[in-house]
Amino acid sequence: MTKKTYFSLILILGSLTALAPFSIDMYLPGFPAIAKDLNTSAAKVALTLSGFFIGISAGQLLYGPLLDHFGRKKPLYFGLALYIIASIGCVMIKDIDSLIILRFVQAIGSCAATVASVAMVRDLFPVKDSAKVFALLILVLGVSPMVAPTVGGYVTAAFGWHAVFIVLTAIGSVLLIATLLWLPDSYKPDPSHSLKPRPIINDFLSVIKEPQFYTYAFTGAIAFAGLFAYVSGSPVIFMTVFKVDEKVYSWIFAFLSIGFIGSNQVNSLLLRKFRSEQIIPAALTGLVIIGAIFFLASVNGWLNLGLTITFLFFFLSCIGLANPNTAALSLAPFSKNAGSASALMGALQMGMGSLISVIISAFDVSSTVPMVSAMAGSAVLASLVYMLGKRTIKERVEVKESVEAGLMH
Repeated sequence: MTKKTYFSLILILGSLTALAPFSIDMYLPGFPAIAKDLNTSAAKVALTLSGFFIGISAGQLLYGPLLDHFGRKKPLYFGLALYIIASIGCVMIKDIDSLIILRFVQAIGSCAATVASVAMVRDLFPVKDSAKVFALLILVLGVSPMVAPTVGGYVTAAFGWHAVFIVLTAIGSVLLIATLLWLPDSYKPDPSHSLKPRPIINDFLSVIKEPQFYTYAFTGAIAFAGLFAYVSGSPVIFMTVFKVDEKVYSWIFAFLSIGFIGSNQVNSLLLRKFRSEQIIPAALTGLVIIGAIFFLASVNGWLNLGLTITFLFFFLSCIGLANPNTAALSLAPFSKNAGSASALMGALQMGMGSLISVIISAFDVSSTVPMVSAMAGSAVLASLVYMLGKRTIKERVEVKESVEAGLMH
């Protein structure tokens, strides 16, 4: 694989991976405007975010078998087309219930890009490089939380929140064209992967019964729920509790993304000297310590804007260290059914995220306590799952080279 090919693959796969997060982050500064324009509450607007998370979680389970049966590109074409149609619908809605439904449909479309890109990492790159490739994808992915809310804040201020979905429609269209023209076929269709419910369920069961998968996938998903707690709670926390405007919030969100993105790149350097199995417990320990102090500061009323940003920065940094390593180790035991494995891993992440976002929207939005409690709780629970799950792994598949490098056709 040439450097040019390697770079183009990382760029396209990273952009596909970033589609769903970009769809989440870009409209966050518009929460107050949406609530006012649609004559509803901030909590009801937050349900559009929950609907998106639920759609991604359910959709990934759908696309996993489709990606293994039809190959990677056909389901990807369908998902991107569905995303574009739903985004156009979001531009034209007049009530909050329609927006919730269309956000769900939009998520169903976007998660095809998420599942396909993760599965194609396993298709296109040797296993020993997978953690590094995931880290590079997250570097591209990192453009989303830095750019999306900033662009969204200015677009909302200048043209209204409907314009955000016009931009998202354009992004989906560009990705569809890039997929058609430049993304290689990385996996031959395998009709032996049945699309009937029973074989699909059995396929997922065979994945989830693998001790290495359920240990690292659940650990990663629960830790990642702390990120979703932050995403769900931050618009109200910063714009209602701390009284910052849309533009200031977008810059705060962008700054905090540096912690998450930067730690992913630090992880690439750490992997030169340490194994993923060594990095994960260190990151989880950091999450628990920071989460506990953050929780105490919140319940005792010690938090101000500066302290909140500081705690969030270091908490997200620890998630950024853990995530690429748990993802790589979750998928390492699989090759033939990597699509199903990546779909199940993504569904677990988004399922946890949707649960957290619904819970937070049900509590008092004038306090930092619900968001911080969810973040601290996710850190503790992820650490417990990791410690218990490690005991069940008898034959560990490490992140080492087990397949030949190069494109697979």
